Amino acid sequence: MRKNIVPFSFLALTLTLSACKNEHSEQNNMKETEEIAENNSDIIVDRFADIQVLRYDIKGFENLSLNQKLLVYYLSEAGHYGRDIHYDQNFKYNLEIRKAFETIVGNYKNEKNEDYQKFLTFAKQFWFANGLHHHYGMDKFKPEFSKEYFQKLLKENNASLSNEAIEAIFNPSLYAKRKVKDSNKDMIAASANNFYGEGVTQKQVEEYYSKVIDKNDHEPIEYGLNSTMILKDGKLAEDVWKSGGRYGKAMDKMIENLKEAVKYAENEPQKKALLKLIDYFRTGDLKLWNEYNILWTHATEGDIDYILGFIEVYGDAIGKRATFESVIEINDFEASKQMSVVAANAQWFEDNSSILPAHKKAKVTGVSYKVVQVASESGDCSPSTPIGVNLPNNEWIREKHGSKSVSLGNIITAYDKASGPGMLNEFAHDEEEIERGKKHAALAGKLHTALHEVIGHASGQINKGVGQPNETLKNFASTLEEARADLVALYFLLDEKLVNIGLMPSLEVGKAEYDSYIRNGLLTQLQRLELGNHLEEEHMQNRQLVAAWVFEKGQKDKVIEKVIKNGKIYYDIKDYNKLRVLFGELLREIQRIKSEGDYAAGKALVENYGTKVDKATHEQVLQRVKPLNIAPYSGFVNPTYELVKDANGKITDVKLINKQGFVEQMLYYGKKYATLI
Repeated sequence: MRKNIVPFSFLALTLTLSACKNEHSEQNNMKETEEIAENNSDIIVDRFADIQVLRYDIKGFENLSLNQKLLVYYLSEAGHYGRDIHYDQNFKYNLEIRKAFETIVGNYKNEKNEDYQKFLTFAKQFWFANGLHHHYGMDKFKPEFSKEYFQKLLKENNASLSNEAIEAIFNPSLYAKRKVKDSNKDMIAASANNFYGEGVTQKQVEEYYSKVIDKNDHEPIEYGLNSTMILKDGKLAEDVWKSGGRYGKAMDKMIENLKEAVKYAENEPQKKALLKLIDYFRTGDLKLWNEYNILWTHATEGDIDYILGFIEVYGDAIGKRATFESVIEINDFEASKQMSVVAANAQWFEDNSSILPAHKKAKVTGVSYKVVQVASESGDCSPSTPIGVNLPNNEWIREKHGSKSVSLGNIITAYDKASGPGMLNEFAHDEEEIERGKKHAALAGKLHTALHEVIGHASGQINKGVGQPNETLKNFASTLEEARADLVALYFLLDEKLVNIGLMPSLEVGKAEYDSYIRNGLLTQLQRLELGNHLEEEHMQNRQLVAAWVFEKGQKDKVIEKVIKNGKIYYDIKDYNKLRVLFGELLREIQRIKSEGDYAAGKALVENYGTKVDKATHEQVLQRVKPLNIAPYSGFVNPTYELVKDANGKITDVKLINKQGFVEQMLYYGKKYATLI
């Protein structure tokens, strides 16, 4: 998976989806700086529960040609029509609950009512998460209003909801977690997501794919990516997501808008990729998905690009089925030019990596990297969004044809503008660390993202005869892949090469990222977790795995020291060069695990270092963070686009409107793009 999501500390910029939501994924607006934006009222849209909703700007949209604007418009429309799919994938009652919430909020008048405000907060949490379970922690939301009050709201506002859905909201023991990642349980039966039908077990699914997958196929499809696994006449069957099939109504609207987008394609490669995507959505044929990804990977010219489809498998505990997502992108030429040196040196990075020679690519193929401006997002990328993405996910396509990496520049800028008092002073060990963070953390984070996406996910190769990681490493594949890509970035961030090619002024930038990564992995990210819980989300597991492993292995040489000052825990890096060596050693081992398909070793790494949380440390982190009043999670409203026509009905322009509030946008989307309810 290649999605670089926003974890707890934004400027750590360490990993949601590998194509990286996600993470996918992870850093939010908790920028480790004391600088406060003087005027962020146009950036911060809403604040509720543990969420802050922001607004991102799009520079230069007015300078695009009409055809380019129309391409953005129709791609955005296609993406929004997939929104219902993601809600349904997350939980079987989500769509009817959403419709009831939209009806109540759209009709209700007495907003000063205290119980209603509790309900409204719950509805906002639901919308932000695309369903009844937290978008990151996966736990079901707990209503602070009574069932009786909710039933009164339903009646008074002419809304309806099944008894089963009402019970799902109010019974804490039902559907408690959207995704359960515990290898000691039947992860399919224990998870509340809607990827599998009633009665389907993990054992049945694994046996099914062990018979279906051809291990001798050197160009395999991504088995199970676009279907719901159901029992039909007592036997497992795949209910494919396609036109005329499951989710057909939504996909027909997506196809309709993609056909319009084809008319405005900027070049022939882009056009061919869009036509192939339409064929795939029409048929659900995963061989066509492979063909599409190859075409899309090679379509690197033009100013407009997109990510659209069933891509990331983070939502499925066993890593088979993908959530729907879309990101529509406009190239940021200046920023892309500045960072192009990363992709240009991809072979050097591969050759000089710490991984074993047998696991290195002799020739790194087709690596491209751009900084883009997001034009719109949907599905699993909205409201919570990645900050960087690397695709496609299929390993053989990446090895043979290459990959595309993007950093979402205007998303990162919006986080920056909205940042308030940070956590650096609270969790940094000393003044030297604080000053280094203030001076270098922003650049360090951007470089980490670039190296993670462009070099990290594009590096290494799987041994011949070893299957795809989601087959060999199973439920640990995503965590290990994100750790591997993070380690590539960390290893090179303390290399003089980055100074020599002009990416950073000194190795102090790399040291700032090392400081931030260790703080985040061992302390600050725990703010996102309820006290007493262990880590299940892949990006959080990844960060703790890396930080905890190097801390333990460096004990003998005192590479990182755990310091207690005034009862508070800090981590002080004593030897950055030795820490880099440890990052390199762990990178070598995780690449070996991936290359050889060593499930047992991968499982041991994740479970020994990436899941367990010390309760006393966790409790202290929560106590230290509380006075800072920082929302642990952030997301975005999107701009809307409106066709401008002359008196004869001819389209003369596309108008960008960027003024909707969060509730306003949720109601607007529900009214305009609902197809499955």
